[in-house]
Amino acid sequence: MRSSTILRFAAGVLLIFVVSLAIFNMMMEPPMVELGLMALFLGITALVSALAGYIAYRFGWMTLSPTLRWSLLGGYALSSLLTFFNVWFSAQMMFASQHDLLLAIVLLVFAGGMAMALGYFLSSTITDRVNQLKGAAEKLAEGDLKTRVPVHGRDEVSALARSFNQMAEQLEAMDRKQREMEKMRAELIAWVGHDLQTPLASIRAILEALEDGVVDDPETVKRYLNTAQRDVRSLSELIDDLFQMAQLNAGGFQLERADSSLADLISDTLESFAELASRQKVKLAGSVKSNVDPLNMDTRRIGRVLNNLIGNAIRHTPTHGEIQVEARRTANSVEVSVSDTGEGIRAEDLPHIFDGFYRGEKSRSRATGGAGLGLAISRGIVQAHGGDIRVESEVSHGSRFIFHIPS
Repeated sequence: MRSSTILRFAAGVLLIFVVSLAIFNMMMEPPMVELGLMALFLGITALVSALAGYIAYRFGWMTLSPTLRWSLLGGYALSSLLTFFNVWFSAQMMFASQHDLLLAIVLLVFAGGMAMALGYFLSSTITDRVNQLKGAAEKLAEGDLKTRVPVHGRDEVSALARSFNQMAEQLEAMDRKQREMEKMRAELIAWVGHDLQTPLASIRAILEALEDGVVDDPETVKRYLNTAQRDVRSLSELIDDLFQMAQLNAGGFQLERADSSLADLISDTLESFAELASRQKVKLAGSVKSNVDPLNMDTRRIGRVLNNLIGNAIRHTPTHGEIQVEARRTANSVEVSVSDTGEGIRAEDLPHIFDGFYRGEKSRSRATGGAGLGLAISRGIVQAHGGDIRVESEVSHGSRFIFHIPS
């Protein structure tokens, strides 16, 4: 970068030399002798100016001042001195009148001083903006992530201010996300502790009762053992859900995709829930369009999504309610929907319904729901397929979960 800057500076000096000589030749039409002398004078002054500028740049003289304002003023001073030298040298060599030479010197001193005063005044437009950036950076370093700087103009300082604001916004978003993750982590520990403690306490009480001989009739023992088995299954499902969520969050969720029959998968899933739906007097039906199959998917994972959605629908649909599973092909995907006539989901719960461990007071309570991971896992599986999942619901009018798998 330093070499390219030096080359551009040298090219600029050479261009000014050529243009100045050409203007002199066009305006004055001098004889060749005077044109040669002018070329010599301009060459000497250009060389001296170029060397002075290179030395100041090479040894970093402009970076030694304590403030940017003084650096700019130093640049103005150097430019004024070089301008004075260039004009004075040429005038001394070419002016016939000593009076004109002295007058030119006075005018050059005045012009140089005015240029420095004006440069010092105008430099505040840059230094003030740089100081604003410096102050904002210090506030940001102290933890004030809401700090922003005003953006004026379209120059490099304005671009730097915009970049600073973008960085501050990203830092604020990351901090907010980190705080949310910390809160979720604390809630996760509390929720998992509760969900593990409840079945473990039940199993422990059953085992102690059996060990102490509190119950001895076969019917009660069998009932106790069935309860213990149910609690063990609940623990196993929770641990499996936690493992699935850990894989999804870590990005280690591997799919085993193959061309499969979605119609058969939906039929098998409905059949597995038929007895439960019959016991709860809930009508369970399905409809699959003929052009849906084959679909490239991980059959086991999509089966997990269907199990979660249909299981939730049965759990939240009252007696004599209806659940409808439908699948159809769209332009670029296959759409699957699970609709129910259940209690519905409150509007304030809808944005969080797919969050891990989230339970609405009605839609996903502890009394009627599981650990609160089923829908989060379903979303992760669908997104791993490159699809999306959403919910449409209204309290007392049921819910409709829709997900798409790219075809």
